[in-house]
Amino acid sequence: MKVKSFYDGVRDALPTALGYISIGLACGVVASPYLSPLEMGLMSLLVYAGASQFAMIAMLAASQSLLDITLTVFLINLRNMLMSLHTSPDFKEASLLHNVGIGSLLTDESYGVYLSEKLRNPHVSVSWMHGNNLVGYIAWFFATVIGTALGSLLPNPEMFGLDFALVAMFIGIFVAQFQGMRQTEKVKTMLEVLLAVALTFFVLSIFVSQSVAVLAATLLGCFVGVVRDDA
Repeated sequence: MKVKSFYDGVRDALPTALGYISIGLACGVVASPYLSPLEMGLMSLLVYAGASQFAMIAMLAASQSLLDITLTVFLINLRNMLMSLHTSPDFKEASLLHNVGIGSLLTDESYGVYLSEKLRNPHVSVSWMHGNNLVGYIAWFFATVIGTALGSLLPNPEMFGLDFALVAMFIGIFVAQFQGMRQTEKVKTMLEVLLAVALTFFVLSIFVSQSVAVLAATLLGCFVGVVRDDA
């Protein structure tokens, strides 16, 4: 089978760029009362995580401490480490620099594109993965910066309810990845993951805040999925 190139990765990831652009614009508009376009651009380049950036903006608005913001972002992004662990066997022959680049720019969306590609081609090339990742990185950067610039022109950005875009993003990610799992995983495995997430959330929500319960349930669900995938 033909080894796909960097440009093949770009082409395969282009449909997801629409998602990056729409959510990125919403994120920028929501951030506009608290960040300048330059600050938003730096956040997108250095943090590059939709859920974490929405959380950071909310915490900045609430004047939370730097330590609280850092810990929250760390917990939210732990799932990216699990996704990177799952993709790393395909790139074990690549250099450390290539692996760091792939892991640093891996997102829920580019991971979903990767899973779809694995269904068609068991040998995913390093150059294809870079193309897949960079489409989202560039689209997200420009979308958030433009969104912040546009939001600064609006008298009251919150009135549009664009912060709900984070919820919509997670729903879209869940549906896309669940559809991918249906083709690669056993129904029993998917039910075990969903059950682990549901039980963890309902039990922990009795003792801790819902945000902490969601983070813990997500991490446990990822852990169960990784363990069952290796079994």
